[in-house]
Amino acid sequence: MVANHVAYCLRGSNPRHDVYNQPHMSAENPEADEDVDDDIRYFVRIGQTDLDGTKSVERSLTDLNGIGRRTARIIAERADIDRTATFGALEDDEIERIVTLVEEFGGDAPEWMTNHRNDFFDGETTHKIGNDLEITRRQDINRMKMIDSYRGVRHKRGQKVRGQRTQSTGRSEGTIGVNVEAIKEEQAEEAEE
Repeated sequence: MVANHVAYCLRGSNPRHDVYNQPHMSAENPEADEDVDDDIRYFVRIGQTDLDGTKSVERSLTDLNGIGRRTARIIAERADIDRTATFGALEDDEIERIVTLVEEFGGDAPEWMTNHRNDFFDGETTHKIGNDLEITRRQDINRMKMIDSYRGVRHKRGQKVRGQRTQSTGRSEGTIGVNVEAIKEEQAEEAEE
């Protein structure tokens, strides 16, 4: 009885850790829990990316490049789908709604929420996802390197681009500051000679 009381007190407010509300798997009927997982698609393909079907809709969508938590929440809300529902357990038409919303998100999203604003060539604002985001980003960096803009030069040198401090952080060589011990050893060797 004391162990049950301790478990009850330690469970906190998270219902997933509630000992009393969890279904218990019995040894006599092991098939009772297996029928729940039969309808789950373990991989859901959007674009060229396989998303995990065992995660919730919101968490699974964040695995896609170009979609963060806020964007995933908005997409689930526009599709009228519970964002905490298991992604692989959704119906085919619900998954199709999510896929179309993901692909059309750039046209519906406000400008401040898109990830590729004012394109260099056509001036359009778009929202890239998946491999398109990586390709576009790489092309933008290569263009900056070719025209030798300030950011391009910083990219070429491998230095920080966005104005961060470089004196004390971001040292890639491994030498931090002045190595006083090495200088003292050199001075001691010169003094002995």
